[in-house]
Amino acid sequence: MRLLDLDGKSGPILAERRNDLEVKQICPSSLVAHPLEPDSIDAVVGIDVQLDTGCLQAVMGALRPGGRLIAIHSRGTVSESHPRLLRENGYVRILVEPALDEFGVLLRGEKAHTTADTQARIRSVAEQETNLLDLASFKGRYIHLLVQQRPNKPVWKLEDGDTMTWHATAISGEPKPIVLAFSSLPKAVAFMQPAVLAGVLHDINKVGKFSLSTARSWTWDLVLNPTIDHIRVQTLTTLEIDPASAEASDE
Repeated sequence: MRLLDLDGKSGPILAERRNDLEVKQICPSSLVAHPLEPDSIDAVVGIDVQLDTGCLQAVMGALRPGGRLIAIHSRGTVSESHPRLLRENGYVRILVEPALDEFGVLLRGEKAHTTADTQARIRSVAEQETNLLDLASFKGRYIHLLVQQRPNKPVWKLEDGDTMTWHATAISGEPKPIVLAFSSLPKAVAFMQPAVLAGVLHDINKVGKFSLSTARSWTWDLVLNPTIDHIRVQTLTTLEIDPASAEASDE
């Protein structure tokens, strides 16, 4: 994730929690005077920075479609002026609320997508991630698997006697199968949709999310971010996996 830090402090704090962040630090005045490459940033954060029209427009130019601005003002209270300022500068999906215990203000807004086509939007995000990554050097927090869940219903609809099972999609191989894995949900969906339409994949009804540490504990081999061409001539199989090992098995 490409993160822009406007206050010079948020980036290092967040990077301690996520080692997949590529942090760029720049103050609002410098951003206005020297704009970044358009559509080059996934998220912008700032604590107690002045969000005037110049700053908001510069941030808007740097964000990719669907990218998000998150800002906190440690003083003040929520007012109509906050969402109005974001709307006037082109932001959508706006959220303004007290930052903590009714104190301060949290503001969030996004840059609108360039298309209403959901599949196109997913592809635009997925294309920013590299195919056929090396798991050993992967810096993300999670991997995602294409799963066949039985029975095909949410946990809260399971009846007495029902046992939920998950089977992850894999390539048949010797001496062991190779599980199809993805670096993000958009990457998994962008692969799955055309593969299902092409008849390459069948009966996928879930994308399971697993921590990187869990994935590294598996004895199977993984191929991270495969392409459809990579599996088109392969024989596919499934491997049973414990739903409880996922981050949100009842999601």
